[in-house]
Amino acid sequence: MKLGSRTTKQKRVILEILQNTDTHPTADWVYQEARQILPDISLGTVYRNLNLLRDLGKIQELNYGSGQSRYDGNPVNHYHFVCEKCKKVLDLDLSVVVDLDEEIREKYGFQVFNHRLEFYGLCKTCQEDD
Repeated sequence: MKLGSRTTKQKRVILEILQNTDTHPTADWVYQEARQILPDISLGTVYRNLNLLRDLGKIQELNYGSGQSRYDGNPVNHYHFVCEKCKKVLDLDLSVVVDLDEEIREKYGFQVFNHRLEFYGLCKTCQEDD
């Protein structure tokens, strides 16, 4: 797996952690998981590698204005649902992702590199709790 100019053990572990979860974790959660594999890893190293992996297009950084970003190990453009009660971030498998990029190109002549669209509401579990 080629992860940029230098592939380090830390970078590889962080990417594997993100690719093996669908919870869209915070950097602190990634740090706790990484420490189980690399006990000497620092929080600063986790943040640096998350930023590098994001810049390389290997992961997505999701910022919801809460002060703490969440990270997604799936770099392919896709939509998310954010539960406003429990704060879970869930992937949505919708086929219109590519269609929107193409429609914008055709209608406006813009070249779209990426877009982000989130849906907000209550997940099924939180609806049942009300």
